[in-house]
Amino acid sequence: MVVGAAMAFGLALSSAPLAAQSADSALDRAVAAYATVKTARISFTQTIDNSLTGTTATTQGELQQRRPSRFAVTFAEPSGDRIVSDGQWVWVYLPSTNPGQVIRAKVGANGAGAPDFAAQFLEAPRKSYTVSGGSPATIDGSATHAVVLTPKSTSSPFSKVTLWVNDGDASLRRVETIDGSGVVRRITVTKFARNTPVDANAFVFKVPAGVKVFDGPAS
Repeated sequence: MVVGAAMAFGLALSSAPLAAQSADSALDRAVAAYATVKTARISFTQTIDNSLTGTTATTQGELQQRRPSRFAVTFAEPSGDRIVSDGQWVWVYLPSTNPGQVIRAKVGANGAGAPDFAAQFLEAPRKSYTVSGGSPATIDGSATHAVVLTPKSTSSPFSKVTLWVNDGDASLRRVETIDGSGVVRRITVTKFARNTPVDANAFVFKVPAGVKVFDGPAS
């Protein structure tokens, strides 16, 4: 899912020297920060590199979120594309690539209902991943440390995940996933507001006239 898109980013402070952060300490700060998030508004860019087709696709948009089960991704590019979780259903409406149809899946059905993109990486991450990395990196002028997550299970949809954790507030500045086919998805946060008012109407999806609804797999 695009953003599955959906990401959650919070604030936390660390007593460890930031310049010498290990991957474990950076991840612990991100996990603690994520736990404080109730609502969020996030502007982002997303790049998908597909080595199989030799193509690169770039999108941008905004995520609004109300944990635990509501999020809305509205894309500015391509305009009109949306992904919405209303707490019961996840609706994937991408007229730019699949005109005339919307796919819905029950929240919790085969992972489709994961309420935000960061949840699978910041809720008990060591249960599913081996942690490494810790190298410092600068992203859009912000100091971060990279955390590499390697799946423990061969059934994971990813072969590698990298999180860039902000040194100052423990928010995620970038998330990069590599799937089993080598497709690289890179999501970069350009603006983040934590525990801020969100638009309740954003979490409501109304099927446009003439659009067919297809049910995703049941759990």
